Amino acid sequence: MAENPKSGISVSGTGEITGTPDTVTINLGVSVRRNTVQQATSDAADAAANLIDSLTANGIDPDSITTTRYSINPEYDHRHDAQILLGYRVDNTVRARIKDIAESGNVIDQATTASGDAVRVDGISFSIEDDASLVSAAREAAWNDARAKAEQLAGLAGRKLGPVISISETVGRPPAPMQMARLQTADSATPLQPGSAAVSVSLQVDFSFQG
Repeated sequence: MAENPKSGISVSGTGEITGTPDTVTINLGVSVRRNTVQQATSDAADAAANLIDSLTANGIDPDSITTTRYSINPEYDHRHDAQILLGYRVDNTVRARIKDIAESGNVIDQATTASGDAVRVDGISFSIEDDASLVSAAREAAWNDARAKAEQLAGLAGRKLGPVISISETVGRPPAPMQMARLQTADSATPLQPGSAAVSVSLQVDFSFQG
């Protein structure tokens, strides 16, 4: 006689494994205001080109550099019930992925220096690019958690676990906390602390009962 799939138990299990980030992702770019659109776009283009050239000269793969924002907007002074045009603002932001954390401070410093006073840094985050081993370990921990819960609940109910009916999985990769970078001094690069990053796996497991 076939086992009734509804005659069983459903449990969840979670596992989380922490590792050391190996990749830095930074959002940086340039912001320029000039009297005319033509001058603003020209100067912003020069500053952005210097920034990107510095990144690639320091070994950053061009495929790891992505434009995330480009905008042109007029700026006004609204004081004294008047609207006075101050100029035109051009923003050009890129996201760059740096795989050498040890050198990331130097890479960022040289890129910001190349961009001059127009440079803007919008945020830095850390991640683990190759996390397959962490996911595997988290999955095993989640399975052990689910199995232990199921065995305890089955025992409390006076039943024995049968085969697994179904398993569903959710993998989570919460971003590592953003770190604040101090400005470069004459003798040292901007220090960056990657901290740690976690990988989590959640399982939903349906067991049948024996008998």
